Amino acid sequence: MKRKAQVMNPKDNVAMALVSLKAKEKVIVQRGGLEEEIVLLESIPRGHKFALEDIEEGREIVKYGEVIGIAAKSIKKGEHVHEHNLKSPHPSRDTYAPGAI
Repeated sequence: MKRKAQVMNPKDNVAMALVSLKAKEKVIVQRGGLEEEIVLLESIPRGHKFALEDIEEGREIVKYGEVIGIAAKSIKKGEHVHEHNLKSPHPSRDTYAPGAI
């Protein structure tokens, strides 16, 4: 069976779609030597991420074993993870005090 998604690191809480995936599709992912079936809650375009577990608002989003963002709202297992529910882990430049940069 052709692999449809990739988990880059066992610490990751998101997987990347290797092909475009449809809502309600069941996808098998391997994480930390274990296989897990994820039912997608919405369509996931190729190259985009989906949650491997429920991620509460404010929690770190991890890909490649590294923090790539913070959940801007609660994200359900199988939900698309993208700019609509993910924010940068770094404060934007406009949050610094004048002259601090």
